Amino acid sequence: MAEQSRTRTSSTATRKRKTPAMRPGDAARGAAEVLQSLISHRVEGVSAVRRTEDGWCVEAEVLELARVPDTTSLLATYEVKLDEQGELLEYLRTRRYRRGAADE
Repeated sequence: MAEQSRTRTSSTATRKRKTPAMRPGDAARGAAEVLQSLISHRVEGVSAVRRTEDGWCVEAEVLELARVPDTTSLLATYEVKLDEQGELLEYLRTRRYRRGAADE
């Protein structure tokens, strides 16, 4: 009986070790920080976080050009890909739009 409980414990420990090193919130914060430092524009927020085979894919909204009134400011959506440890793999601007514009 003691043998069975040890086996269960070790398989539970194995499953716990296979969980991702990062949580979605960590990936979102990490992607926003690295993107902001690379492009020198303010990240306004994260609109999506997806788990991928290689790590994480995060979509961030960035203020590229502030204007008055604020509804005419230019924003962009960037896709940021991180590996399992949160290291940057790539980033790409996927969309540019006015703040006041509705989605198509």
